[in-house]
Amino acid sequence: MRSLFVAGAALTLSGCAVLDDWMEDLSEAPIPQVAGLVNVPERYSTVRDEQDNVDSVAVWHGPDGQHWLIATAKETDRLLIHDATDGALLRKYGRSGTAPGQFKRPNGVFVIDDLLWIVERDNRRVQLLRLPGLEPLATFGDDGDAALRKPYGLWVHKLASGDLRVFVTDNHQTADAKLPPETGLGHRVHQFLVRQTAGGDYRATRERRFGATRGRGVLHVVESIWGDPAQGLLMIADEDQYTQRNVKVYGMDGRFADRTLGGGVFHFQPEGLALYDCADGSGWWLATDQGKDANYFHVFDRRSLEYRGSFTGQRTLNTDGVWMTRQALPGFAGGAFYAVHDDGNVAAFDLDQILQAMNLARCAAP
Repeated sequence: MRSLFVAGAALTLSGCAVLDDWMEDLSEAPIPQVAGLVNVPERYSTVRDEQDNVDSVAVWHGPDGQHWLIATAKETDRLLIHDATDGALLRKYGRSGTAPGQFKRPNGVFVIDDLLWIVERDNRRVQLLRLPGLEPLATFGDDGDAALRKPYGLWVHKLASGDLRVFVTDNHQTADAKLPPETGLGHRVHQFLVRQTAGGDYRATRERRFGATRGRGVLHVVESIWGDPAQGLLMIADEDQYTQRNVKVYGMDGRFADRTLGGGVFHFQPEGLALYDCADGSGWWLATDQGKDANYFHVFDRRSLEYRGSFTGQRTLNTDGVWMTRQALPGFAGGAFYAVHDDGNVAAFDLDQILQAMNLARCAAP
């Protein structure tokens, strides 16, 4: 995303030469110095194809030893499926269209159990597939007066009942590409309840839309979202890099929790989010600071949200989506952290190596 908002008013990306000159000046700004920054080398990077315009990633661990790294390709309207252990391309799935198994600008992606969820910005929907066969199961969010308008990211939570609660960010704008009025800002996140019927079908019910319409909790430019059910919190990255540069903290009830994460820490766009959660309630949030010339992953305490430090890769830049897995897999005894690199491929990091570099102790997962 490249939307710009200044002093609460949006500037159109198709705008005048003044804006173009301003952006050029910004791109030439000195790379910021981050105190205590540590470097963590990538273990591998997938084969690069900039035509795909890779955006988001997720990992699936199959019952027969499969470890799949799944990436969305926005420009070619497909999914890229790699071996998560070494990055080898296993297959490409999907093509442009509106039918099940087809996509229009797939963006956010999420895996839970054997279910794969994909947000399609230009089909204005969420599509649900079953792994490993990639069997289309359902689409939702594209009907009625409360339909998604410009969806980007999602996070899925499995409830004790077995039902699934799905949160989808919606970065819709006015017809002239400006920030929507207050009524629109109140619809930045859509919440659905997805339930499997007795016949095996999946049905989605829209529960509500939410977002603060004024004050510190307003969601200006939204994409990445992640939740912490044990703490009852949702983290929603606000990518408005010219006035906000923070992550808004909401409750699971859809209300702003009067807290933000990372204010004064982010230099660029707050982006991909991941949670390293421990059984005792401790842990850390990892949040991407997306820049083309410098790219950081900031670490925050799970409970206090205090800043703990930052790391960077040796080559990884301009990161959109990230995904963390705690599960051991070949070559990654303590799990892995995956990050999109500059719209073209995905980099893999050893999670234990990140923890060691950041002086963070491994812990038992919940």
